[in-house]
Amino acid sequence: MITSAQTTANDYQIVVEPLTGEVTAWHGDVLLARSERARVMHETRLPPTVYFPKEDVVAELDAEPDFKTFCPFKGTASYKHVSIGGEIYNRGAWSYPYALPEGKDVEGYLAFRQDVATRVEHNGGPIEPVISGNISGPMVDWLLREAWLAKTPEALIAALGQKLVEEGIAVSRISILIWSLHPMIAGRLFVWKRDGNEVKSHAPSYDNLESPQFKNSPFQHVADGLGGIRQKLDTNPDEFNFPIMEDLKEEGVTDYVAMPLPFSDGRINVLTLASDHPNGFTTANLGLVFECSALISRLFEVFALTSNATSLLETYLGKRTGARVLGGKIRRGDGDVIDAAILFCDLRHSTRLETELGRDVYLEELNRFFEVTTDIINDHDGEVLKFIGDAVLAIFPANKGRQEACRQALESAKVISEELASRSTDQVALACATGIAYGDVTYGNVGSRERLDFTVIGSAANIAARLGDYGKKSGHSVVVAGDVASEMNFRFDALGALELHNVSETVEAYGIATS
Repeated sequence: MITSAQTTANDYQIVVEPLTGEVTAWHGDVLLARSERARVMHETRLPPTVYFPKEDVVAELDAEPDFKTFCPFKGTASYKHVSIGGEIYNRGAWSYPYALPEGKDVEGYLAFRQDVATRVEHNGGPIEPVISGNISGPMVDWLLREAWLAKTPEALIAALGQKLVEEGIAVSRISILIWSLHPMIAGRLFVWKRDGNEVKSHAPSYDNLESPQFKNSPFQHVADGLGGIRQKLDTNPDEFNFPIMEDLKEEGVTDYVAMPLPFSDGRINVLTLASDHPNGFTTANLGLVFECSALISRLFEVFALTSNATSLLETYLGKRTGARVLGGKIRRGDGDVIDAAILFCDLRHSTRLETELGRDVYLEELNRFFEVTTDIINDHDGEVLKFIGDAVLAIFPANKGRQEACRQALESAKVISEELASRSTDQVALACATGIAYGDVTYGNVGSRERLDFTVIGSAANIAARLGDYGKKSGHSVVVAGDVASEMNFRFDALGALELHNVSETVEAYGIATS
């Protein structure tokens, strides 16, 4: 039913009205359509759009069968290419073959993109836009004044769900997918259900994104920038091929919407709403969420930025060091003098390996070496500070005393050597040389004013690296300074007082016995 455009309600509106008299659409001087049955659609925040009966279109059209977009208000749009004077305007026209109730009055009609129909003439006078109302009320007040108080994204989505229910929106389920910057985790998926006010969160991996379940999902469609989705589960069942719709229908869902939540960096996150009301969502329901979506997006972006900053700092600096930087240790000279065992682990024969294996295979093996060392060091309460070429620098702070720090470092070194040996094959044999020293080091920022490095500075770090170099010559996989060996009940080979490069005094050293 065509409704009047003369309304001032403060709701999101889609209003369709007939245009009396002749209406023509032109591209320059080329006629595209001529009709006395055209209709105009007024949608909040959008310019008026004129729809023509297909039989009144004279432009040359060619169907685009492999592309469609979804409007949560009007339905699924099919597209046609428009040929004008030998030039083709791809997807220059669209129509809604099976429109949703809000768009029924233009079902089967065709509209042109503004750069295709450069001029629309109506002999009944100019087509004036409807003045949009201002959407406000408790929902907007809450978003502006209270929503920012939520301490976690889980708390925010729960509060959002409760507020929508208070607004009379029959939402039974909300999910929000936020992309992350993490080497293993693709993003965070938060799901709120009205029953029990329950929130669950998941962390899909990059492998999950390659699964058929995700690739054939509304999340993938929206994230790819193809627009929102609206599915009335009791109509047009053949229009969609998203398997999740059957699952939702079994849960009692009658109406489903997925819409983009764009972040300021251009990434498109996804918000979905499900209703269990017999009539689903109204235009006013969805319009309220649609109008508020930009602010909702910014609230979640704050959490995402904090999470991404933490993830990136932990990924590139390590958990302890990342926490220090995030906690404000960001100026040159910021740091502490701490007691710690320092481990320096160097991959042996790396030049030969690269030559024999080739660059790509060598990089795979180098990453395997880094993964083994990092996992083992983390398991022993240490932290990798950095990768230096084909070597690993790690720190074991003496939080539980000198002996425990030395034990953790030495145990790590032994397990790393054993693990690499167990993974070696006839084609690829990985081995390392590790040096361990103990002492006080400065743990903090060094560098230029604009480019800093969070690291350890002190003789213990230098000695650990030199002891590792010596181990390559002596054939010992692990070489430790004398004060480290004195703390351990291991079998050692005494290596004597060593003169090490760039170390002013000799260092009493011991190697782990090879037999």
